[in-house]
Amino acid sequence: MTDIIRHSRPGASRLGPRSYGRVNWIGWRSLYLKEVRRFLNVATQTVAAPVVTTLLFLAIFTLALGHAVEVVRGVPFAVFLAPGLIVMAMAQNAFANTSSSLVISKVQGNIVDVLMPPINALEMVTAYALAGATRGVVVGFTTGLCMWIFVPFQISDWGLVLFHGVCASMMLSLIGIIGGIWADKFDHMAAITNFVITPFSFLSGTFYSIERLPEPFHTIAYFNPFFYMIDGFRHGVIGSGDAPYWLGIVVMLGIDTVLGLIAWRMVASGYKLKN
Repeated sequence: MTDIIRHSRPGASRLGPRSYGRVNWIGWRSLYLKEVRRFLNVATQTVAAPVVTTLLFLAIFTLALGHAVEVVRGVPFAVFLAPGLIVMAMAQNAFANTSSSLVISKVQGNIVDVLMPPINALEMVTAYALAGATRGVVVGFTTGLCMWIFVPFQISDWGLVLFHGVCASMMLSLIGIIGGIWADKFDHMAAITNFVITPFSFLSGTFYSIERLPEPFHTIAYFNPFFYMIDGFRHGVIGSGDAPYWLGIVVMLGIDTVLGLIAWRMVASGYKLKN
């Protein structure tokens, strides 16, 4: 049978499928921008609301505990509290971005619009994950800027701040992908938020230094992965932390790698996506 497409012959019509190369950058970019624009279109809900909520946390804990606990790790309590609240806001919003997108797509039945285009599992996971991390970083930057007006603080190490901010957002974004694929309805996502994300966030040293915890709770805190993202970010802001900074870097890189592989495998196998 004569080939329909003869790319080598001048003037031949290109009727065959489009070649995207080894990476479908057009599809990847389109999916990433779709997810970013999805939360930017409702920025009042996805960006402004978390900022207000975080500032309320700062005000309540500062007013309630500010006089009882004036200094923590050599800095005022409000300065110690601010980095933890910023990371918590970043993490929760990165998780919400990917998990809500996938669950809504599955419930409404339009997940097929993402699965049918020529985008492989790695491209799909990275596009969703980076879009969720983008929301986390945007919320973190906006929250930090607004918080600085009330609690002026100096950044001790920008490298640690940027690293842990991005890695924390990526970690929760990947957890959101995994949870969004696993969940069959919104109740399942609410369960993950209420019984996993919120407890791990609140028990990770956001509002206190774990050096004040008695045993065995002090040792248990080191097994909480959320502790390392908050402690590392705080280390970058105030210049000290409860754990060695290099340990936080290793743990965050390891967790993000493992979560990325799990998310990739779930998408590649079509788990709860193609059946």
